[in-house]
Formats: sequence, C-alpha cells, structure tokens
Amino acid sequence: MGELTETLLWSGFQKVAFKYWRTGLGEMYRSFSKAAFTKALQKLIPEVQENDLVEGGSGVRAQACDRTGGLVDDFMIFEDKKAIHVGNAPSPAATSSLSIGKTLAEMALKQLEKHT
Repeated sequence: MGELTETLLWSGFQKVAFKYWRTGLGEMYRSFSKAAFTKALQKLIPEVQENDLVEGGSGVRAQACDRTGGLVDDFMIFEDKKAIHVGNAPSPAATSSLSIGKTLAEMALKQLEKHT
C-alpha cells in the first residue's frame, strides 16, 4: 500500500496520468472487452474475427517517466557495489535482449575484477 501511495503522489506519475488518461482507459477497456480488442486488432489485420482469438495471460509493461511527466525512451541501467538493475526496458527490449545481456555481462565482469 505504501508503494502505491508513493507512486500516486509522485509528480511525474501525476503528470503522465493526466496527459495519457484517455490512452490508459482505452487500454483497460480493450483488456476487458474481447470485442473491443478484436476491433482494434482489425485495424492491423482486417480478416481477424473475435472467434479467432484465444484468451491468454496478460502482464504489465512498465514505462519509466521523469519528474516532468515525460516518458523515458531508453534503457536505464543502474549499478551499485552488489547489483546491476535494469530500470527501464521499453520496446524493442525483446529484440535488444542479446545486446542488453552483453552490456550487463560486461558490467558484471568489471565489478568482479574490482572485487578480486
């Protein structure tokens, strides 16, 4: 509950929420309505029908924002003495995963060299 409160009170989140509230509501609506999701999908694939779709799991795609309410478009990698954190991995993170992995491995090796 504390983390939710902190997020809701943070000025960057409030600015993003205010700026993109319509987009957010549309995303939620399409998540709960198979007909609405199908209609949106038909803009890309006109032939697809509602009965073509099989319900599957869903997830949350995190998107970092800054204090001014701007969306962070690039990877945010933070490093401390004991860990390396990827704080933001926007699309195309999946297609960049090997490159990200290589970067993280190089950072980890440098940390190991410092401590050996």
